Formats: sequence, C-alpha cells, structure tokens
Amino acid sequence: MNPIVEMDADALSGAIHARQVSCREVMLAYLAHIERFNPSVNALVSLRPSDELLAEADACDQQLDAGQSRGWMHGMPQAIKDLAATAGLRTTMGSPLFGEQVPQHDAISVARVRESGAIIIGKTNVPEFGLGSQTYNSVFGTTTNAYDPTLIAGGSSGGAAVALALRMLPVADGSDMMGSLRNPAAFNNVFGFRPSQGRVPHGPGLEVFVQQLATEGPMGRSVTDVARLLSIQAGYDARVPLSLTQDPQIFTESLTRDFSDVRIGWLGDYNGYLPMDDGVLSLCETALEDFTALGCMVEACQPDFSMERLWQTWLVHRHWLVQGSLGALYADPQKRDLLKPEAQWEIEGGLRLTAADVYQASVSRSEWYRALSELFERYDFLLLPTAQVFPFDEQTPWPRLVGGQTMDTYHRWMEVVIGPTLAGLPSMNVPVGFNASGLPMGLQIIGPAQADRAVLQLAFAHEQLTQWVKRRPPACLQAI
Repeated sequence: MNPIVEMDADALSGAIHARQVSCREVMLAYLAHIERFNPSVNALVSLRPSDELLAEADACDQQLDAGQSRGWMHGMPQAIKDLAATAGLRTTMGSPLFGEQVPQHDAISVARVRESGAIIIGKTNVPEFGLGSQTYNSVFGTTTNAYDPTLIAGGSSGGAAVALALRMLPVADGSDMMGSLRNPAAFNNVFGFRPSQGRVPHGPGLEVFVQQLATEGPMGRSVTDVARLLSIQAGYDARVPLSLTQDPQIFTESLTRDFSDVRIGWLGDYNGYLPMDDGVLSLCETALEDFTALGCMVEACQPDFSMERLWQTWLVHRHWLVQGSLGALYADPQKRDLLKPEAQWEIEGGLRLTAADVYQASVSRSEWYRALSELFERYDFLLLPTAQVFPFDEQTPWPRLVGGQTMDTYHRWMEVVIGPTLAGLPSMNVPVGFNASGLPMGLQIIGPAQADRAVLQLAFAHEQLTQWVKRRPPACLQAI
C-alpha cells in the first residue's frame, strides 16, 4: 500500500508542508487507491475528473513553492457528504428529485475546508435525505461495510466512514441527527464526533432557529485528526445566530490529560429498556475496563426520566422537522411518489401534529436535558453503546427484530443515539473492539454541554491505550 495513504491526516499535512511529498503525489496516490477500493464498497460518488484534480494539486504545490499555505488541509483530498452543498459539484442528497442539482454556493462547513486548502474530489454516499442508518439510495445504490462488503455501512455518514476506514480519504466530514456521525464510525472502526449544539454552524439555510437536532462534524482515524478538522469546521457565523463564539483554535491544542479520579457513569441499555443483539452490550461492558485502566472511576447510573417518553419526544421533533423541510415535495403528487416510504411516513406524522404537540415535546426535551445535567453533577462523563446491533445484511433496509423485540419504525433500532442529540451534548464514538465474526463496535463518550474538548481528551487517552483503529479492514490487509 502506498505510504501516502497510510498516513493519518495530521501526519499527511505535516509531510505536505515539509515538502516530503508533493500535493500532486498525494492526489495520484489517493486516486489510485480509490480506483482500487471504491468499486467494492461504493463509498465515494460524483468523483471529479482526475485531470481537474491534478491541476488543483499542482496549483497547491505552486503556492507552497511561493511560501504560501492556505491551512492544515492544504493539498489534501476531501470528499464532502452528499447532504452538504458544494458549489459547482452535484449535490443529490441521495434523492432522484435532486439527482442533477448543482449548487451555486458551498455550505458553511464546506467553505471552511476549502479555505483551509482541501481539494474537493467528490462526495460521500448517503441514504435518501439522510433518513435512516443504512446508506442506500436510488441514485447511487448502496454503500457497504469496510470490514465486510456484504453488510451495511451504517449511516447517514456511511460513505464517509467507509472511505476513511479503507484509507480512500485522510479525514472526513459528516453530519448527525440520529447518530449519523456515530453509528457508521462504530460499524467501520473509526472515530466520529457529534459536537455540541451550535459548535459547527449548520447552513446557510432558510430556517436558522428551529433546526437544532442536526449538526455537521468531523470523522477520522485518529482523535487528533478529528480535533484538527473540528478546529476548521467550528466557529461563529453571523448567518447562524445560535452558533457558538468560542475560539475553535482550542481544538489544535494538546489533548493529553490525566484522568485519575475522573468519574464516569455507565448508562448501559437503560436498565434493560433498549433491546440489543447478542454480544453488543457485553463487548461494551468489557471496554469499561479500559477507562478504569486510565484511572477513571466507572459505575452504573440511570437518568431520572422515562425512556419511552424520550422516544415519543424524539418522534414529534423528527416528524416536525422532516415535514418542515420536505413537506413541499410531498405536497406535489408526482414528487411524492419519488420519496422513499420512510420519508413519506415522517412527513405524514408531521402533518398530524398540533402546535401543542410540538410545544409539549419541547418541554419534555428540556426536562431530559435537566435530567442529564443532574447526572453531570455527579459524573464528569457518561458512556453508552453506540449501536444496538452489529452490521447486518446490506440488502436489508432496516432490521425488524432486535434482541427479540419487534422494531415499530424504520429507525427504532438506533434509539440508543437519541439522548445526546436531544440534549445538544457532545458525543463521540470510540472503537472498543470486535465480535467473534470480526465486526466492530463502539461506545459513545458523552460530555456536559459545550465540553467538546474534554470529550476529545478522554477519547484521545482511550485511543492511546487501546489502538483499535490499527486493526485494519481485511481488504487493506490483503493490499499490504
């Protein structure tokens, strides 16, 4: 395997700026690697012509020759999640309704990685409109798992996670409403970080106050890479009034920290509330020993809140927001027929809501935040499994049965991720090992509101201890 694609993103940035490798050499290495590995997993889509990309790489080299660098990502290949607008490059959102859409502007997070010197090579595949944790759509097809291409990648940042795991990208962006940065990271043995609400400005969009569940964020093969990308994505933008003003350069500082006597609460399966497939909970419980080895005190705990109430709160918010964004498409009968059934179900649920329903759900969401805040008076961090199942057959849209229980919606099998989302808290997937079939799993490290750097520090300490990402996908091992 080419040593260039072996490097993590921070090392690659250092090699580019030290002129140990040229931007052209980097682009050639990645394009060859993508040509070799992408056909088997379908992670990258809308790839740009190689001659255009090499011309941009040459321009990056010329800038370095003149003593100029645009930033940490200077000359690094980057593919953008296909939900985020990319100026001049097709952005389909996985929907045939937008199969040929070419935006005239970049999303805020995309503009920031461009400004940092990234060369946009294409997009990463997503489920239709990002709905569901299985990355398939009628425009590009299905993205499959890096560790077993017969299984799902997770989603909705499935293309990003798989591209990272197979070293087709040095670092990746994603977005997360219902675990979309976290569960594909767990399913592909990489890191995915959902930042605090407002940390990464989402947009620009028509609505800037109500949409508080989805956020963009970073993914990487190392915690350092995740932190460095977050330092580029984060920061206040006047077009997004709820975005945070804290200087994002804090994420470039050392992540080393002593965790002696840090208190951690283990949420597990919420006292048996969440059904889980065999092996998920036991693997995560074994990983608790890693945190003890770091000096942390770990004990089981539970929030003082009904988890079924939390699910109903989630359904109202999800219906409301999806209906708000996709309702106009549903109103047109011809366009409605091109929406997948799960999207139609969400919209129809939103149409049945009253203003009182939405207000009460917001009250419940607020009480959930307060319940977690009470836990954080006793604990510095909380831990929770990232998923309730291991990756399953890629031809299955969603599992109907988990842990012996019937799933009543297309996304009930990912209920484990809704807590941090509804509370607006930072939550990071860290890999915690593999089951007997060689399939990866992860844990969520959850921090108090706006404690993003602290979550990254704990994830970094865990990474140094365990080094799970070094266990490569079988395809990469065969390539060495």
